[in-house]
Amino acid sequence: MSSAPKEEPVKPGNFLRSIIERDLAEGKLATRHFAGTPGDAAHHAAGPIDTAKIRTRFPPEPNGYLHIGHAKSIWLNFSLAAEYGGVCHLRFDDTNPEKEEQEYVDGILDAVRWLGYDWQAHGTSHLYYASHYFDFMYRAAEALVEAGHAYVDEQSADEMRANRGDFNTPGTPSPFRDRAPAENLARLREMRDGKHADGAMVLRAKIDMASPNINLRDPALYRIKRATHHNTGDTWCIYPMYTYAHPLEDALEGITHSICTLEFEDQRAFYDWVLERLADLGLLAQPLPKQYEFARLNLTYIVTSKRKLRQMVEEGIVDGWDDPRLPTLAGLRRRGYTPESLRLLAERSGVSKAGGWIDYSSLDIALREDLDAKAPRAMAVLDPLKLVLSNWNEVIGKEQTLPCTAPLLPGRDDSAQRQFTLGPEVWIEREDFMEEPLKGYHRLSPPRFDGKGARIDGSIVRLKYGYVIQCTGLKKNFDGTVAEVQAKLIPDTRSGTPGANAVKTKGVLTWVAVHDALPAEVRLYDRLFTEAQPDAAGRDFKSCLNPDSKKIVSGWLEPTVAAAEAGHSFQFERHGYFVADRIDHAPGRPVFNRITPLKETWAK
Repeated sequence: MSSAPKEEPVKPGNFLRSIIERDLAEGKLATRHFAGTPGDAAHHAAGPIDTAKIRTRFPPEPNGYLHIGHAKSIWLNFSLAAEYGGVCHLRFDDTNPEKEEQEYVDGILDAVRWLGYDWQAHGTSHLYYASHYFDFMYRAAEALVEAGHAYVDEQSADEMRANRGDFNTPGTPSPFRDRAPAENLARLREMRDGKHADGAMVLRAKIDMASPNINLRDPALYRIKRATHHNTGDTWCIYPMYTYAHPLEDALEGITHSICTLEFEDQRAFYDWVLERLADLGLLAQPLPKQYEFARLNLTYIVTSKRKLRQMVEEGIVDGWDDPRLPTLAGLRRRGYTPESLRLLAERSGVSKAGGWIDYSSLDIALREDLDAKAPRAMAVLDPLKLVLSNWNEVIGKEQTLPCTAPLLPGRDDSAQRQFTLGPEVWIEREDFMEEPLKGYHRLSPPRFDGKGARIDGSIVRLKYGYVIQCTGLKKNFDGTVAEVQAKLIPDTRSGTPGANAVKTKGVLTWVAVHDALPAEVRLYDRLFTEAQPDAAGRDFKSCLNPDSKKIVSGWLEPTVAAAEAGHSFQFERHGYFVADRIDHAPGRPVFNRITPLKETWAK
């Protein structure tokens, strides 16, 4: 008998899926032509019908490192394109030469690949740069000037700002607004040819200085800026404004659904104005791209402002752009968060117009769900205290060690086992011993007398995967701190043998044998800020820095992790999920970062 086919999981609905499905059902996009490379209306008209049912894009500006908010945009654009038989472009919006560097370009390429996405489709790379379109952008600017839709304004920046008005006051038209097109064209060409100083004049769209949408009050299209561009060098001394360049980039690439975050909602009217004017002039192909906005991912206990992130890096508050406490994708990757966990968080956060805050614990939940099924287990002791098993020679034998086995992936793959040994001395966590135990304490405590003079025997616990033991005493340092705990093995209680359950215990301790323990540097990372919204209401975000966001301890690890390669994740039993540091971990010098504890421990 054949089994019924498995049902595909139903994807959560959202307004963007509804828009795309409506557009496809109505055939709005079926007649689009795409020539295989970006270009103007004539270029695409000569090409075939576009085989991509939709085209989306992820368009970062290479002026910094991507952060977790970008991960949602990457996931959204690439996954929608894949779901509906489309293509997603990766495009660098590199129109601001003062802040953009090749370092950021390389970092963005690496981050997108790490998240699991590729801009290759049908044997073609869809990696683009806005700077490759500078010639067309300038040609389009001249066309707008000649058609009377743009003019060169020679007011100062302060004058333009003052004359723009506000939400209660209409703007005042520039005295240069009614120049003849021929004169504006001549001035624009002088700008292009470097005949005027930086800031001396700008090219502005001629729209409506009384518009209630201030973004339509003759916005700037080009400014003079002598700066070396990472891609075009010193070819240009004028550069397009982002709000002018972005719709042109979308149109040249045949983008159907231009998806961005809500802060660009007020710019949509200008986006449409630019495209409609240039389509009317025959420069851009129909149908034109449409812009849609969604609420950005707001995660608590982080800041995502590039300026503030850069400030923390430059002031040494963190250890670079890939510091594991930062929300940059480079930092999250080094901390040990997985691409799968970031994609899961993005999907669970939903796609809507309504903003809101998501607690940082949601990211840790997604990480645990991902790693629970695939992170090998191991024992680790991070605050070590030596435990000596005094009757080892009598029970096990002199100079003998005891082989132990434990599941590599409990409940996932019972056949996969890890091998290690128990010896006469082991490391345990210091918190697993209490000389005067509190009520309800079920770990190690020594023999003692109660308040009435009655003797209380030492506590009995199990060494996980090993023997049941009973505490017999302790040794102290000169300063009164506990230097060593002593215990005895209880015979015939070895894990996995018939007598293992003969002695009942309430406590089970993790441990690492002294004779083959692996010494390691362990970095215990926590949230960088103590407040959920560190920069809310103008607060100085640095006043909320968590002094305990990074602790470094010297721990002892189960020897099974000795061969761990950089970037490999583990669950250290009882402690949480850890990863071998991508930069500092090396053979003979293991360095592990804590990604997250097994359970949420942050105080609410």
